[in-house]
Amino acid sequence: MPGGGRCPDCGSAELVEDSHYSQNQLVCSDCGCVVTEGVLTTTFSDEGNLREVTYSRSTGENEQVSRSQQRGLRRVRDLCRVLQLPPTFEDMAVAYYQQAHQLAGIRTARLQKKEVLAGCCVLITCRQRNWPLTMGTICTLLYADLDVFSGTYMQIVKLLGLDVPSLCLVDLVKTYCSSFKLFEASPSVPAKYVEDKEKMLSRTLQLVELADETWLVTGRHPLPVITAATFLAWQSLRPSDRLTCSLARFCKLANVDLPYPASSRLQELLAVLLRMAEQLAWLQVLKLDKRSVVKHIGDLLQHRHMLVRKAFRDGTAEMDAGEKEPQGQGQGQGLGDRDVGSSSLELPAGKRPASPALLLPPCMLKPPKRVCPIPPVSTVTGDEDISDSEIEQYLRTPQEIRDFQKAQAARQAAQSVPNPT
Repeated sequence: MPGGGRCPDCGSAELVEDSHYSQNQLVCSDCGCVVTEGVLTTTFSDEGNLREVTYSRSTGENEQVSRSQQRGLRRVRDLCRVLQLPPTFEDMAVAYYQQAHQLAGIRTARLQKKEVLAGCCVLITCRQRNWPLTMGTICTLLYADLDVFSGTYMQIVKLLGLDVPSLCLVDLVKTYCSSFKLFEASPSVPAKYVEDKEKMLSRTLQLVELADETWLVTGRHPLPVITAATFLAWQSLRPSDRLTCSLARFCKLANVDLPYPASSRLQELLAVLLRMAEQLAWLQVLKLDKRSVVKHIGDLLQHRHMLVRKAFRDGTAEMDAGEKEPQGQGQGQGLGDRDVGSSSLELPAGKRPASPALLLPPCMLKPPKRVCPIPPVSTVTGDEDISDSEIEQYLRTPQEIRDFQKAQAARQAAQSVPNPT
């Protein structure tokens, strides 16, 4: 026998091929034992040594599978191995891919959508098993467009009727920040820019929670907010060396893409920090701006809950107090003057301090301007055609004609009567 196999019963090497049945089998000529009975296929290389092959690695799996589905299944398995996912994740992702490939909307889709189908199935599996994996990570591995991937992902979830939980914000921050290249010294990253991973991650989480409490995350893509929070956390840990570094350079050093709205999210976060800094007595005299407030982020985050409550949520209470103040002004005019003069803000008499800003989503504080449609210009010349539905308005009935003639005759008779003088 080619390959040097032996009979498992008697140990004889006299094995012959028996093609009497529909499938060729190896039979021991000494004892008659069927050596290859039960093997799925005889074309795999391992079977030359009489070793059985799993169905997923055998050629029998590909007998009724199209080439595109074979490529997709290989891509699913390769992704799971690259991401080092457990074997149960791989089996679940393969099952989702097989179900999705049978759908008419996917089977007749463009090639670009079929190429990202494998990544979508892996992402669905990880989300259902609470495995921290971002959509951007899979897009990077597949060299796929993010818009195409997200559209395909939502389509598969809807067609298959799956219940996919959203990724926890804390897990997303940890996964996204772990990809930053700022935790180890390298030729491209100066020593003053290297930061401890745990310190940076802890402060980033606090800033993201602050953004969530002040409506900066709701209804928005989380990555720009996380990028801005990571940048502020990195600057605040060593502000003397890092305040001169811009957000674009930070992303370049960290080897991550700069999301387009990250600059706007950064300005919104700095505005919130400035409002909080106005509530601390030892920071009111410093006249902080958006650049210098970064040095005091640690103090602001330490008293975060109290400062947010004073800077935003007590605005209505102070407005009610301001409305009640004029009512008692006539009774205690002298006392009111002393209170105003002894206030810490030193405002002129008759003026109240500005009330805190309302805690509302940015889309309500600065609503987008709506374009007013220009009314069409209509010029009436009198030569327009009259439609059949309007022409009936100009036709008179016989009764109307008689009434009109009587009215006209009465008018003429009244005009012919001489005016008595």
